[in-house]
Amino acid sequence: MAASSPALASVPAPSAAGTTPASRPRSRLLALDGLRLVAALMVCLYHYTGRGGPVSASWHGSPDHLFPALSRAAVYGNFGVQFFFVISGFVICMSSWGRTLGDFFRSRVARLYPAYWVALVLVTGASLALPVVVHAVRLDEFLVNLTMLQQPMGATRVLGVCWTLWVEVRFYVLFALLVVLPGVTYRRVVLFACVWTAAAVLCSSSRDDLLNQVVMPDYAPFFVGGLALYLIHRFGSDLLAWGIVAMSWLLAQSEATRGLWGPHPHRDPYVVILIVTAAYGAVAAVALGWTRWASWPWLVTAGALTYPFYLVHEHLGWFVIRVLHRGLGLPAWATLVTTVLGMLVLAWLIHRFVERPLGPRLKRALKKTRGLPAVS
Repeated sequence: MAASSPALASVPAPSAAGTTPASRPRSRLLALDGLRLVAALMVCLYHYTGRGGPVSASWHGSPDHLFPALSRAAVYGNFGVQFFFVISGFVICMSSWGRTLGDFFRSRVARLYPAYWVALVLVTGASLALPVVVHAVRLDEFLVNLTMLQQPMGATRVLGVCWTLWVEVRFYVLFALLVVLPGVTYRRVVLFACVWTAAAVLCSSSRDDLLNQVVMPDYAPFFVGGLALYLIHRFGSDLLAWGIVAMSWLLAQSEATRGLWGPHPHRDPYVVILIVTAAYGAVAAVALGWTRWASWPWLVTAGALTYPFYLVHEHLGWFVIRVLHRGLGLPAWATLVTTVLGMLVLAWLIHRFVERPLGPRLKRALKKTRGLPAVS
């Protein structure tokens, strides 16, 4: 979710004629950068202290016993993914405005793949070095994971979190074909949001796997809410846009409660609803301009770290926890803090030495390919 936008630049409100004044400078929505990192840290704490399985093996015991208070809160951390999806709807709508289909395609590829490939290499190497935490990745698994299409292929996911990237990619394809290709406008975004919502509701009880893969009834409300909130940010409040937000929130809290609370007996459904509401509320505050005070420069760095941190934190974090806690005997809390900080440092290194130099180069190289730049 991780991969919500390459550039979080806000767009000035339109003039009375419905056009955006060119004289007004664009300003980065720094609060969105901070919210993205908050969502990533939520997921991180869930993976380190809010679940069992491989992380329990790394801790050599249940996180419930090591972090009794934190674990009770961290069990809700996986809702950071849904938080990402709301932000992604907002940011993708914002960053695609005025772009051609070719521009949109290049920006997504250049944003997603460089850090993803590096994370894939790192996790594969770690799995070969310490296969007791995660099974050693086979060559065929590694190669198909390079495509980012391993999930629809039914292949093993090397990066556990990459299932969310497959959700994001499907959202990008739908939005690109139905909105970006004909040209992003207020009416097209509204129509897309309404039709997608209706399709998601109709498909929610469908047993057609292909239809559900395309429509994504479990996740559509979160993306739609973000799209509508961006319309409010760009064009101002109106009943239609807020109606779409309200409808998407009502559907989103239902999906989250049924899908993510039901299977987990330690979660409170009222807390689930509160978290979904907070996610919508936080992005709504950005849309309404209530977060302009959040102008700290470090938020830019926070936003830049989010995607690579999200990619590497899970499996590599388990390896670090196992080495520090079980191998070196470092206390649990010291291990947790050191691991999180270590993953943030690694994310910065990936951003600085992979994303920053390779992303623009990949985008320029794609622009030189034949055919695609002519598509508008």
